[in-house]
Amino acid sequence: MALTFYKYQGTGNDFVMVDNRKHTFPTDDEALVKQLCDRRTGVGADGLILLQDHPDYDFEMVYYNADGRVGSMCGNGARCTVRFARQLGVIEDVACFLAADGEHQASVERDLIQLKMHDVKAVEQIGEDYFLNTGSPHYVRFVENVQDLDVYKEGRAIRYNERFAAVGTNVNFVERISDDEIFVRTYERGVEAETLSCGTGVTAAALVAGLQGLQSPVKVKTLGGELEVAFQQTERGFIYIFLIGPAKQVFSGSVALPQAQQI
Repeated sequence: MALTFYKYQGTGNDFVMVDNRKHTFPTDDEALVKQLCDRRTGVGADGLILLQDHPDYDFEMVYYNADGRVGSMCGNGARCTVRFARQLGVIEDVACFLAADGEHQASVERDLIQLKMHDVKAVEQIGEDYFLNTGSPHYVRFVENVQDLDVYKEGRAIRYNERFAAVGTNVNFVERISDDEIFVRTYERGVEAETLSCGTGVTAAALVAGLQGLQSPVKVKTLGGELEVAFQQTERGFIYIFLIGPAKQVFSGSVALPQAQQI
């Protein structure tokens, strides 16, 4: 048997997308997810996403990391899922859907997907660095010459340090380019490598940039393209946070499944 899939990318963060509204995908098969995400022997992606029906929402997004395990919120993946839902005819220009961290709203505006993120009340300062949760945990460090940084080495050292080793954290290295723009590179847990972009990561970086005086919206440059993060900063934290950027279908196809994994 063969599995029909769709490949999407949002600023270089790429995903295998599966229409699972008939609930036929083996959701507990970590090995299958890992195989599909493998860039040498599978389709190749930073993660796999199932679009499923839900009685109370337009759809449900179920996200898996490339290691095969169910992941936390994925901002770029959510934007890609909204685009996927629109192309399937599940939604038109607005969506209310369920993700790992709860309910989200989104809108489609031509090439851009505008995704509402959850409020962020707590930002912990660790020396000169920061730690916060934007649907996924993120460590944020400001650096100079981020393009020359060994993100794999430096990010892995933080992700596997004594505090974060057990559960993991994503690690973002941020360079301030101007009064309204930053450049972000991210080491992602679950992928265990640098990705070309991370939606919850650029959101975290933009909010920390807001603490340092940058005004909303913050423009964000990544290796895979450009995003924008809008927010309101209050005494109780950040509210009305929006992650804005493109999401596109790259191709679709089918892949043969081993006998033991046929669905």
